[in-house]
Amino acid sequence: MTTAQRLVGLDEIVAARETIAGRVHRTPLLSSATAARAIADSGGPRLADGRLYVKAEHLQKTGSFKPRGTLNRIASLTPEERARGAITMSAGNAGQAYAWAGHEAGVPMTVVMPAAANPTKVEACRGYGAEVVLEGEHVGDAFRALERIRDERGLTFVHPFNDRAMIAGDGTAGLDILDDLPDVDVVVVGIGGGGLISGIATAIKERRPATRIHGVEPETADAMTRAFAAGEPVEIRPQSVADGLGAPFAGDLTLAICQRYLDGIVLLDDATILGGVRFVLERMKQVVEPAGAAALAAVMSGRIPIADGERVCVVASGGNIDVGRLGELLGAAGSLAPVTMDRSA
Repeated sequence: MTTAQRLVGLDEIVAARETIAGRVHRTPLLSSATAARAIADSGGPRLADGRLYVKAEHLQKTGSFKPRGTLNRIASLTPEERARGAITMSAGNAGQAYAWAGHEAGVPMTVVMPAAANPTKVEACRGYGAEVVLEGEHVGDAFRALERIRDERGLTFVHPFNDRAMIAGDGTAGLDILDDLPDVDVVVVGIGGGGLISGIATAIKERRPATRIHGVEPETADAMTRAFAAGEPVEIRPQSVADGLGAPFAGDLTLAICQRYLDGIVLLDDATILGGVRFVLERMKQVVEPAGAAALAAVMSGRIPIADGERVCVVASGGNIDVGRLGELLGAAGSLAPVTMDRSA
């Protein structure tokens, strides 16, 4: 039986919740009446409670959802693997989270990142005690560098997304959503390699099958969409401003889970994603990175099928924005006004 056939189970997510309990934040479920009103005023659906709900994983330790999974993965290492150290590849958020989790557990971490990685995320990885190797033009190059360093040093590779323990840990965010919003109708999540949406979709669909799960990818970082079309992971060269969604491929495990549980995937251009960044900053007084704003931007631009009276939750997956580029990013933000609003469910 292949890894992809042995999907992550709800029992693994529940166990992960016990493993990480008290060691990560119980992030709040925020809401925005302004967002719900803007959707309705644009001809879209009137959301339940007059609010759009936001799972605030940008307020998680290290600034993204990733510590949920990395802490669970590091906990699964053998004593020998802990002593030798571990290595991962990341555009930034997974690297920070693994650096933090490794520091917490006393496991030496090496993080390989593209040469042009977000400098804020690079310094954060180093600040948490990891060795950072910058190599390659994009995350695909960084992945090949990782394989070379792993073999040279005898390190254990801990995957940034295509790993059972990672997915199970990430899925604890889905359990949180159901605890806080048990009758949620629609949950929208950004997709990079697929770890977060795989975990959330498993947790929610196994407990509340009627809830619809929709994914969001940048048009220029569409690894999961291409994997769906090909029926297998396809390597890409992601170029989106949403670097947190810039995985070089979907995993075989995350693809299989997404094929089973997702109700749809939409693609957004960078300007629309940045419109989400601007809205969250201006109207919710929260700072999220482009990857963290993609789900909200998809809902507000009318790309997700929603009916009147439904409860909708978007996941703000990260807040590690390069503040030195904030003005530039906001200046490139587009309108969130929908071309058409799909009122079907």
